[in-house]
Amino acid sequence: MTKPIQTGGCQCGAVRFRVNGQLGDASVCHCRMCQKAFGNFYAPLVSLHNAKLAFTRGEPKYFHSSNAVKRGFCGDCGTPLCYEAPDGIGLAIAVFDDPETIVPKIQWGIEGKLSYVDHIPDLPGEDTMADQDAVSFLATLVSYQHPDHDTETWPPEKFK
Repeated sequence: MTKPIQTGGCQCGAVRFRVNGQLGDASVCHCRMCQKAFGNFYAPLVSLHNAKLAFTRGEPKYFHSSNAVKRGFCGDCGTPLCYEAPDGIGLAIAVFDDPETIVPKIQWGIEGKLSYVDHIPDLPGEDTMADQDAVSFLATLVSYQHPDHDTETWPPEKFK
């Protein structure tokens, strides 16, 4: 069950949104179009259903990926944001400020599923800082990504 009000946006903060109301079904899509649109193994999306979407900062740019579907993304940083089709709008789950609350319930487009996706949970896992060769680099890393949740101090001076 998702929260009645959710916020989110792209990684640079140029596009932010607010959703009021109960979101619909969450899913992942393995079709080749979604793989390319997200640059990933699959696209995690949640339906707006009857919830209301408002962009509170900026607007997405759109690419018509087919005759029936357009996909919204941030024109500044490229973050995939939404999928718009005749049957409704889906939002990328990971762009929500609290994506942990949006749990996929079904997989679509499994004919396009990459053969190794189901085996990823079997791979060994490590914390980021466990990569000893990267520790010195990671210690100097400064993120310019928008923090989850809006703040009065965004954007940093670098972007003003």
